[in-house]
Amino acid sequence: MDSSDRSDLHALRTSRYEQLVQTVVDYAIYMLDLDGYVVSWNAGAQRIKGYQAEEIIGQHFSRFFTVQDCAEGKPAWLLNRALSAGQVQDEGWRVRKDGSEFWALTALDVVRSPEGEVIGLAKITRDITDRREAAIQLDAMRAQLFQAQKLEALGQLTGGMAHDFNNLLTIIIGSAKLAMHSKDAERVDRLLGHILDAGERGSQMTQQLLSFARRKTLEMAQVNLPELIESTRALLTQALPKGIILEVGVDAPLPDVEVDAAQLQMVLLNLIFNARDAVGASGLIRLHARHQVLAGEWDELVGDFVLISIHDDGHGIAPEVLPRIFEPFFTTKGFNKGTGLGLSQVYGFAKQSNGGIHVQSTPGEGTCMTLCLPVWQASNVESAEKG
Repeated sequence: MDSSDRSDLHALRTSRYEQLVQTVVDYAIYMLDLDGYVVSWNAGAQRIKGYQAEEIIGQHFSRFFTVQDCAEGKPAWLLNRALSAGQVQDEGWRVRKDGSEFWALTALDVVRSPEGEVIGLAKITRDITDRREAAIQLDAMRAQLFQAQKLEALGQLTGGMAHDFNNLLTIIIGSAKLAMHSKDAERVDRLLGHILDAGERGSQMTQQLLSFARRKTLEMAQVNLPELIESTRALLTQALPKGIILEVGVDAPLPDVEVDAAQLQMVLLNLIFNARDAVGASGLIRLHARHQVLAGEWDELVGDFVLISIHDDGHGIAPEVLPRIFEPFFTTKGFNKGTGLGLSQVYGFAKQSNGGIHVQSTPGEGTCMTLCLPVWQASNVESAEKG
């Protein structure tokens, strides 16, 4: 093949490439020169941004950014970043010709000549406004689900708590009456001590309930598991039937985890309430927390994790039902005895926390649900602060 043939072949390939780019309408694809001025424009760019090619070619690409982004120098930063690193990606608001804004996912890559010289930049923009709004709505629905599950669990807790408060009030009222009619100073002091102890216990219970029920912004943070598990156990003191024994074991030392503490407590309550329902009037529920290094054997998780297992000796889960237990609204409980959202919320929490949930169950023998949570790493915080 001589030079003329190679030239014709190159021209043909270039023509076909340009035709391909022009037929793409879901992506804005255009070229910039080294100073950021538009030198080409495809049909997708026209559809997404609203400009005809003759209107925009020769204009600076900063025209597509918001006033605030321009004031902060974002266009220049992206251009310089792409030229120095070879490429840059960004996500944010962009402006159409008519002034309306859309949420864009963009990529800016350098274009080189056959000799390796940088001759321009290729810009690709996609309108993902609908996807962003859907994600926001999903987050809102998750927050509503979390709050609904929390209130449902709180309702189950308050029945048992009411019994505890009644006992405390009986101590306070009885001791107060005895103190009023006693002339023995030592006895009065002893009765006042009983009143003070009961009042402090009631205050602690109230704080636990308020902390659990309060709606707050969900935040990933370093969580001390033994403290959180003990707080959860205290909430459950009267929520479980007298015939059910709750055993709690925590291996030492147990590293901290990186999760949302309020959500984790909600998840533990959900799992224990499920175990309670499976056990019935009497039985054993064991909660055990341990540190383990995973190598992909569970949900392909790799690294340091804390495993919280909740085992019951209830009726177990049938093999045909097991694959569906994390589906929203799926429940094997009777009418008006379950929403089918508890385990769905547990599964969502585990995945959002970069962990997982593992289930083992044998019909007639019981079920073990193990929550896998990533160990808190100080380096994560340090890198975030540096970034």
